[in-house]
Amino acid sequence: MVVPELRPWRAARPQVARVARAVRPRLKRAAQSVKPQVTRVKQAVKPQVVRINQAVKPRVTRLTDAVSPQVARLVRTVSPRIAKLPRPDRTWRFTAVATTAGMALAAVVVTAAGPWDSSGQRTAERDHAVAQERSGGVDHGRISDTSAKAPRPAPSAASVLVALGGSASTVKSAPTGTALADVLNPLLDSAALGTRHTAAVVDVSTGKRIYGVGADDALTPASTTKIATAVAALSAMGADHRFTTRTALEPDTKELVLVGGGDPTLTAHKDAEGWASLRTLADDTAAALKKRGVREVTLSYDTTLYAGSELHPIGANDNLAPVSALTADEGRTDDSSSGPVRRVTDPATDAAKKFAGFLEEHGIRTTSPGPSKATGRADTLASVSSPPLSDIVERMLTNSDNDIAEALARQTAVATGRRADFNGGAAAIAAQLTKLQLPVKGAVFNDGSGLNRDDRLTADLLTALLVKAGAPAHPELRPVLTGLPIAAFTGTLTTRYTDATGAAGVVRAKTGTLTGVNTLAGTVVDKDGQLLAFAFLASDTTNTLEAQAALDHTATALAACGCSQDR
Repeated sequence: MVVPELRPWRAARPQVARVARAVRPRLKRAAQSVKPQVTRVKQAVKPQVVRINQAVKPRVTRLTDAVSPQVARLVRTVSPRIAKLPRPDRTWRFTAVATTAGMALAAVVVTAAGPWDSSGQRTAERDHAVAQERSGGVDHGRISDTSAKAPRPAPSAASVLVALGGSASTVKSAPTGTALADVLNPLLDSAALGTRHTAAVVDVSTGKRIYGVGADDALTPASTTKIATAVAALSAMGADHRFTTRTALEPDTKELVLVGGGDPTLTAHKDAEGWASLRTLADDTAAALKKRGVREVTLSYDTTLYAGSELHPIGANDNLAPVSALTADEGRTDDSSSGPVRRVTDPATDAAKKFAGFLEEHGIRTTSPGPSKATGRADTLASVSSPPLSDIVERMLTNSDNDIAEALARQTAVATGRRADFNGGAAAIAAQLTKLQLPVKGAVFNDGSGLNRDDRLTADLLTALLVKAGAPAHPELRPVLTGLPIAAFTGTLTTRYTDATGAAGVVRAKTGTLTGVNTLAGTVVDKDGQLLAFAFLASDTTNTLEAQAALDHTATALAACGCSQDR
């Protein structure tokens, strides 16, 4: 029987395969890092296992001795009857005898373990429970009805999980500023971090800053700007928002317009891996054209959703394609999906030409594509939509994707009624953060990616963004936290924190790197179990690798810090 592959699995399989490929080597490293701890635990518990075995063995022996005669008598009783039955082969006989003996042994053991009451509870268990109740319990404010000779009820245990702002004697408080200063100051004073640096550490549960060095001073943030872009986009559009690319046919002219919806994740690859597919759009469009009897069209493309210059102020750069409302695979000239690579100079024309090729595979002839604008009279033939914005934000943060960041800045401008260019996107980001009552004093936005060296952010704002993303009142912002690269495991932190220092998997942070600028902002669970948000910004650095290592050592020290005042 052939079982057809379920549609949900067929859709999810690429993502599952991608995740599996990504985590396999990291799980191996994680296993190697915990192997010594497992060995120590094994050595620690071995004596206890031996003692338990020695204690239980006599009881098992006595039980076996007790039931063996009963099993033997039962086997002697049933064996003659089994012998009289037809015997097709010796295997059947052996199975029957073994089954009978097994059932007999089970019956004897069950009987020995009893007796049982009418409800199915073993009476020994019931008696033990009653005895335990007499040894104490929780009164919860009522008058005790235990006897005078019985122990007083035990006090209630503290809750396993304490609500934010609550307290329990077993839960340590947040680190103190003095203790953190003793740990972090020497590390931040490293010459590798240049002549200017700022820092902030905040208790996520309370939003209170517990450590700061120049936390209100604005420095160049580099790619940590993407945290602000993510918060602004999610607050303006919502985590479920999707970007749609469509085709529209103008009546009576046979002009087919490929309308860009500003989807930075649109792909022309055969395996779309869950992203919106230009090939699928071509397939559906060709089918719709054939249904109308159309076999030849004038192909145009519409990029009017965005305005202004497509070229970032840094100029042509392998880190960012010209920003267009219509682009496929971020204008990359190879099969990569992240990292720097040479880009096409005109993403819209490139995407339209690829689309024309896909139509021709279906027998639809096209003209050479050119720019146009779909009218309100045009009939939409087909469309493809991106995954939800939450997924796109996570991809942006994990891979530090500049193309997505600039697209989200312009989409935020579109959503808030501003001009969708570099200035409009920057203004929209600032306005959304102000609307969220975040500390934007000193902040300057010129783009969404952080490639512009004139951007300015404070450590105070970066930590406030992370705290806001974890706030119960803003679940739509949660992808900001879940998209942060994981130390030694994902994204831009895959090759960092791999020295088994204890920070792997514990530190989650967005990196930032420009010439002379190194930044790191994210979250960490410290040694006392406290969730902390941190931001470290350094300017005038002279060696990128040394500066990154210094920032990583600082975050690692924060993770290892048992700096609670309860210690």
